[in-house]
Amino acid sequence: MKPNVLIFTGSFEQGGSERQAVQLARLLHESGRFRVRVACLQPTGVLRGEVERLSLGEIPSFPLTSFYDRNMLTQLRRCVRYLRAHEFDIVQTFDFYTNIFGMTAAALARVPARIAARRETAGTKTTAQLWTERRAYNLAHAIVANAEAVRQELIAAGVAARKVVTIYNGMDIERVAPAPRLSRAEALQLFNLPTDAPRRFVTIVANMRHALKDQPTFLRAAKRVHEVVPDAAFVLAGEGELLEQTRAYAAELGLQQDAFFIGRCAQVAELLHLSDVCVLSSRGVEGFSNSITEYMAAARPVVATDIGGAREAILEGETGFIVAPGDDEAMAAHIIELLQDPVRAQALGQRGHKRVKQLFSCAAQLERTEALYDQLLAARTRANEQRNSFARRDATQRQRGTTK
Repeated sequence: MKPNVLIFTGSFEQGGSERQAVQLARLLHESGRFRVRVACLQPTGVLRGEVERLSLGEIPSFPLTSFYDRNMLTQLRRCVRYLRAHEFDIVQTFDFYTNIFGMTAAALARVPARIAARRETAGTKTTAQLWTERRAYNLAHAIVANAEAVRQELIAAGVAARKVVTIYNGMDIERVAPAPRLSRAEALQLFNLPTDAPRRFVTIVANMRHALKDQPTFLRAAKRVHEVVPDAAFVLAGEGELLEQTRAYAAELGLQQDAFFIGRCAQVAELLHLSDVCVLSSRGVEGFSNSITEYMAAARPVVATDIGGAREAILEGETGFIVAPGDDEAMAAHIIELLQDPVRAQALGQRGHKRVKQLFSCAAQLERTEALYDQLLAARTRANEQRNSFARRDATQRQRGTTK
């Protein structure tokens, strides 16, 4: 009989954790070794359709308003009943909120294998949040870190090293395959980018919901680049509350004719194919950036800030360059270097593409995840057998005592 697995996501919005949860559900379903279901806290988001197309059954939601109100208890009881009814062998969560809720429910339902997650560094969490998440980690049998840097941070914070496993984000290489799907002219038109004169594009793909993505550093670097490479143009893909503020800052820097804000990008492959250099300017919180591996999978050279697992993805000088957070001068210097030496830029991109295929593919993620599942279930079986052996021994000893 196949083990039952529940993938528990916060929502189906287009975020890194949500995409990884949905992708893993698909990979596990296609492998055929496990029976997979998906549950969520909030049922909305563009990724929901991907799950529905897998025909995994109902997608229950357990909406929360707080961890400290009556609704939390109501949803927790509902979830425990659901977990028991379907006899799940494994529950895996993917972010702070599902860690707290999902591990608590799974422990109450006595799910044999409980897997929590840490997908970013601790920088944005309050002391209270970190304390609460540690309690959830105590209920888990394993915690998946998406970068070794994140794993080491957890261990330094006191989480048992034996419980923390590094499994890198899986990259669906075909989604950003470097082969063009549109002509260059068609792609430029798709993103409303200039067609009147040849331009070289420097691209950043990052949401504009959090200041830690630090697009202002990217824009300051862009200003420096444009002074040396006048035909350079700068594409910012992403949406969020900081969009207008960031657009205004670009204008303040004199980049209103050279910085292009294209909003949320669904055609990532087409955008990256147009790009000559790709950048990540974050100054905190990232664990293992999906953007970096997307850039590399698309065979583009990368300039990224030294946060989280960036050094685990990028080989300095071989697939891209790493700079200190906030250092727009160094960032600009590397971008200029790559724009002025397109042969080297192409070579770095090709090596990055090869590295993603070897280390950060969906196949590698699935293999490591299934190995973790097998390990946890085998450990549970051994523990049950040991308890049964002790119980039989105690029963035998009691019987002998009675006979005497």
